[in-house]
Amino acid sequence: MARHSRQIFSEPALTHRIKIKVRFSEVDAMRVVWHGEYVRYFEDGREAFGVKYGGLNYNTITDEGYYIPIVKLELNYLMPLKCGETAIVETRFINTNSAKIIFEYIIYRESDMAIAATGKSLQVFTHVESGEIELSAPDFFIKWKKDLGII
Repeated sequence: MARHSRQIFSEPALTHRIKIKVRFSEVDAMRVVWHGEYVRYFEDGREAFGVKYGGLNYNTITDEGYYIPIVKLELNYLMPLKCGETAIVETRFINTNSAKIIFEYIIYRESDMAIAATGKSLQVFTHVESGEIELSAPDFFIKWKKDLGII
């Protein structure tokens, strides 16, 4: 029987899913995905999200003069994934009026859609030149949200 997270998710403004085939190099001595790989799966989901929705990918953000470091990361392990299985990483953009980017994640085992892990990341905007945190949402970020009908 599939176990499900008790976490209550926010209403996402945008969602994107990708598939990842679990490789041998990603498993540990117990023959399950090493815990650190889930963070990489989140990253893969964010990158694919940025490509799909344009304007929120790392190159574009850097070209706008910002970096977006992760300042908070939550990860809840619910069941292991094994070598050869396919995971579906659902990346959910959560809108906020603040100068930050929030994503929630659900990682499913494709064969039965059981939830393997859930998580959340918080990123802030820092200026490329000075490293200072941006306290107001950058203009390009507001425009991106308007163009996609989020605000």
